[in-house]
Amino acid sequence: MKVFKLPDLTAAAKNYIEGLDIRQIIHHAIQVPGVKIDRASFLRKELIKYYSEDTVEEAIRYNPARAGIPRIAVDTLAKHAIDYETNKVTALSALASLPGGIAAIGSVSADLVSYYAHILRIVQKLAYLYGFPEFQLNENSIDEETLNYILVFVGIMFGVHGASETANRIAAKMADNIARKLPQKALNKSVINPLFGKILSKIGSKASAQSFADLFASAVPVLGAAFSGGLTYVTFMPRCYKLRNTLRKYRLCDPDFYKKES
Repeated sequence: MKVFKLPDLTAAAKNYIEGLDIRQIIHHAIQVPGVKIDRASFLRKELIKYYSEDTVEEAIRYNPARAGIPRIAVDTLAKHAIDYETNKVTALSALASLPGGIAAIGSVSADLVSYYAHILRIVQKLAYLYGFPEFQLNENSIDEETLNYILVFVGIMFGVHGASETANRIAAKMADNIARKLPQKALNKSVINPLFGKILSKIGSKASAQSFADLFASAVPVLGAAFSGGLTYVTFMPRCYKLRNTLRKYRLCDPDFYKKES
């Protein structure tokens, strides 16, 4: 019986993951075509199938909850978004690990960049469904406030202590402003800054582990494709649901809150 002998990847992995920074990964990920989700277009596409034009317009102007859309309906739309992004990123991960499919962008694997590109896509979709305003993100740059938001949301996905509480404080202020039809204020840096170290450290360690998986997948092409795709599936979807289950608890997406305030 033929036995597959795995190459010694220890030294290669060490060299490969040194210096990995989530900000560097996001910089590459935002350049992937299709990462930017236009809030108005996305909400219109998701809502117009079930709600009137007036309701959709109010959801775009304020948010779905302020337009009276039930949280359970938003949960269903969020599930569809998660399923779509999970299937897409899993297929791309498996393809990237087939012979000739693996590549690198700078010091970061293309598979890892693709993974975080889909993280950014689902973060935007869930944020918009559960009431947050549009992120200022394009293929060339990302502003500081948007990066802060994204890091908080990704921190929730990766279980960083304090991330959900920070997002809750942000969401509560936004809900108050939307209820009173006030303009949204910029994110207070004093709220997010204490979290940066924890978030960057936690996500950096996870990125390092995933980079090692990329090395394994490229070393054992056919088995590695199944391994890489499976690993992507079992890590991506639970993180998405962790974010969804956190955001849905906030009053920002509670239609009853806006009824009481009106």
